[in-house]
Amino acid sequence: MPVLRRLLQGGLLCLGIVAMTGTAQAGPDTADGGHVLVLGRISDNPKAHHAQLQPLLDYVVPRMRDVGITEGRILMAPDAQQMASYLRRGRVDWVTETTGTAVALGLRSGAQPLLLTERSGVRDYHTVFFVRRDSPVRVLADLKGHSLALQNVASTSAYLVPVMTLLQHGLTPEILLSARDAAAPDTVGYVFARSEANIATFVHKGLVDAGAVSSVDWADPQRVPASFKRDFRVLYRTDAYPRAVEVVRAGLEPKVRERLQEVLLQAASDPQAQGALEKFFGTSGFHRVDAQTQHRLDELKQGLTRVRMEVE
Repeated sequence: MPVLRRLLQGGLLCLGIVAMTGTAQAGPDTADGGHVLVLGRISDNPKAHHAQLQPLLDYVVPRMRDVGITEGRILMAPDAQQMASYLRRGRVDWVTETTGTAVALGLRSGAQPLLLTERSGVRDYHTVFFVRRDSPVRVLADLKGHSLALQNVASTSAYLVPVMTLLQHGLTPEILLSARDAAAPDTVGYVFARSEANIATFVHKGLVDAGAVSSVDWADPQRVPASFKRDFRVLYRTDAYPRAVEVVRAGLEPKVRERLQEVLLQAASDPQAQGALEKFFGTSGFHRVDAQTQHRLDELKQGLTRVRMEVE
C-alpha cells in the first residue's frame, strides 16, 4: 500500500503541474478535431507567468476561428534550449520574449519574428554604461583593466548588448570570479549582479568600476535610485534596439501566422483587449517589423553569435 500511495501522489503532482502550466503534450489538434494555438514562455515561475499569458490567449483564440483555431494552450520551458526544442518540434507556435532571447530562439530553432512588442509605451531602448563621477574612466576604451557589473546571461540590455558593444570596440570581456576579483590589464572584467538595483549598488559602493543597464532602468528610481544617480556619470549609450519581440515557429501555417499578426495589431485599439494587454507584461501595443528594425535584429544575431564564440 505505501508504494501505491506514493505512485498515486506522484501522479497527482504531475497532473497539478500540467494543469498549472498548460500541457506537456501540446500538439496541433485537440481530441475533437479542432486546432490548438500554443503560446510558450521561458519561465522560472510558471504559476505567475500563466496568469500573465492566459488573458491575452483567451482574447486571441476566439478571433482565429476563421483559420481553424478553436483552443489555446500554454507551454512553458525552464530555459531557451528547451523552448527552442519545443519550437523545432512544433510543440509551441508562438513565444513572447525579450529581443536577445528571441534572437537566440531564432538561431536555435528557425523561429521567425512576427511583431515588435511595445511595453509601457516603449518600443525601443538602449543600454547605458555608467561610472561614478569621480572615476578616471572617461570613454569606453578606458574600461580596459577595469570591472563592469552586468545582470545575467539572459538579459539583452544588461549582458548581450554590453558585451557585444565591448567586442565591437576592440575590447576583450572576461568573466570575474566575484566583484573582489581584479580584471587583467588587457581585459574588461565583468561580474553578474543579478538585478539592475544591485548593478547600481555595486558601482556606487565602488565594488566595480562601471555598470550597464537599459535606458528604461536608468530612468527608473526603483532600479537606479536618485541618491545614487547624482553620483554617476553616463559613459556611453548604445544604439537603440527593440524592447521585446513576438516570434512564431518556422512551420506555422501562413494563414494562422497572418491572422495572429492581424489580431495582435488590432488589439491595442480594442477596449476589450486592454486588461489582457496590461497583464501581458505591460504591453501597450504591437508593431510590424520594418527594414530598420530587421537590421537591428540582424545586428543582435551577429553579436550573439560572436559573444558565444569569443566570450562564453
